Amino acid sequence: MLLKKMLPAFIMATALAVSLPSCKSKPSDADIQTKVQTAIAATPGVSADVKDGVVTLSGLVSSDAEKTAVETAVNNLKESGVKSVVDNIEVEAAPAPAAVAPAADALSQGVADATKDFPGITATVADGVITVTGEIEKSKVQTLKASLDALNPKKTDMSQVKVK
Repeated sequence: MLLKKMLPAFIMATALAVSLPSCKSKPSDADIQTKVQTAIAATPGVSADVKDGVVTLSGLVSSDAEKTAVETAVNNLKESGVKSVVDNIEVEAAPAPAAVAPAADALSQGVADATKDFPGITATVADGVITVTGEIEKSKVQTLKASLDALNPKKTDMSQVKVK
């Protein structure tokens, strides 16, 4: 008799225990959006939209590694309600390699670098010859000449330099 009274209560308790976990509320798209935004914040140029737990990523990154890192960060949010990830991120095309500068341009750049620490000195390059003009202290002449000669020009003309 006691069993007949307890059986319905036991069945009711079991049904309630089984159904409660299924009543757990799923996170809202706004909550998921907030977590996704935090996960991708380190990658400017990438945005995310969330609809029904599906995250759509879009934007432009500079490398495949950066794209993979963003996708992995969002996929790690599956426990937070992310159902799936649609990756529409594009990778920037690598810039075209710079044309190899002719030797004259390399020499001109080297001369500019060598003379930048010597105010009052101007140097020009023509046909591989460096022509230096201006005024310089006597103690710095040797240093300037050595810097310019290290660039391997055809000639270094310092005849127009005034030494203080």
